Amino acid sequence: MTKSLSFLLVDDDTDDTSLFKEVLEEVNPSISFNWAEDGQQALQFLKDQDSILPDVIFLDLNMPRMGGKECLTEIKNDEKLHKIPVIMYTTSSQSRDIEETMQKGAICFITKPTNMKELKNILSSIAGNVHSNLEKTLRLLSNNTTTFIVC
Repeated sequence: MTKSLSFLLVDDDTDDTSLFKEVLEEVNPSISFNWAEDGQQALQFLKDQDSILPDVIFLDLNMPRMGGKECLTEIKNDEKLHKIPVIMYTTSSQSRDIEETMQKGAICFITKPTNMKELKNILSSIAGNVHSNLEKTLRLLSNNTTTFIVC
């Protein structure tokens, strides 16, 4: 029996979150989707003893209370959480943000796609390769999409 996938999106924008969830359900309705509206809420969810850890975390940069960079640092410094792949998922394309988050342990930096087709392509590729060659898949995806992706 294959383990069902679990994705965590950390983003304070409810419209982006709704779109992400809708597209993810189209890609694979069996993927468990969880959402946190900021870094503090995400860490609380992740550290909850009863919660099943996500297979991948999509992390926005700019959020109230705790932003993405601080949350990423906390995740990568936590013994229980540090192996979870973190993909920065944001509207930024600033080279400083990319460099800083990659140095802190993000496996990829994706600027939020402007259309559903692109998002579906990205989520489908990630869902199909979460447990094997995820980073290679993301690098290939960066060459085959109009969305800004750095790995």
